[in-house]
Amino acid sequence: MSILEGPVSDQIDSTTAQPARRYNYWLGGKDNFAVDRASGDEILRTFPTARLAALENRRFLQRATRFLAAEAGIRQFLDIGTGLPTADNTHEVAQRIAPETRVVYVDNDPMVMAHARALLTSTPQGRTTYLEADLRSPGAILAQPQLRETLDLREPVALMLVAVLHFVAGYGAGAPIVRTLMDALPSGSFLVVTNATKDPLPARMAADYDAALAAGTTNIWPRDRAEFTDLFAGLELIEPGVTPVSEWRAQDEPEPRPDPAHIAMYGGVGRKP
Repeated sequence: MSILEGPVSDQIDSTTAQPARRYNYWLGGKDNFAVDRASGDEILRTFPTARLAALENRRFLQRATRFLAAEAGIRQFLDIGTGLPTADNTHEVAQRIAPETRVVYVDNDPMVMAHARALLTSTPQGRTTYLEADLRSPGAILAQPQLRETLDLREPVALMLVAVLHFVAGYGAGAPIVRTLMDALPSGSFLVVTNATKDPLPARMAADYDAALAAGTTNIWPRDRAEFTDLFAGLELIEPGVTPVSEWRAQDEPEPRPDPAHIAMYGGVGRKP
């Protein structure tokens, strides 16, 4: 991910693979380029069930959003790493439950922002705003005037970091970003995170993952259970705690649920006391 210092709607790069477009490819979308498909296929050679993992991650996002809107009473969302619009985006799920919900979407891919502004329309009672910014500069996100025009940071906010924090490489590198963002939010706010992991992978596949990281053919940083759980330090984990995304409150999903080794992604939701 590149750090964006301002609007870059004229800077769509079709020569470098972008995570949002690669994810769109795995989900069967059309908003991607040959370089994104090639990158996605390279990852599929190491992790053949990446498409299934993307689908389950998306379902987790929707279940977590329903929980926050319906059970926790959250009416404000800060969704960083928006991705290209597809069915049942954060504001659509939340506003079906509470039409007055407000959502700020943040992404650093100008193609995502162009699509978001065109397609992600709010209910009349609510509001959606789109910021071009980078997760690795959380202070810059918080300083954006459009964020504070849309969200009241005196009231609880759900911070959504779904399938984005694993693009911040390095053991422990994600925690300071999460702390900065959560420190700006009041008591009663929530953190929602998913992140790739090698924990359930067979030894051979885990070794292939390490080789792909070393070769630069993937930039998805896997976090083990301890590192992932540390992202929720100081927060109250919501049951069932840290689980594979396919198993988090998935009692209404089709059975049988996927093998965690086929998903290789942790998910969790925590509340700020």
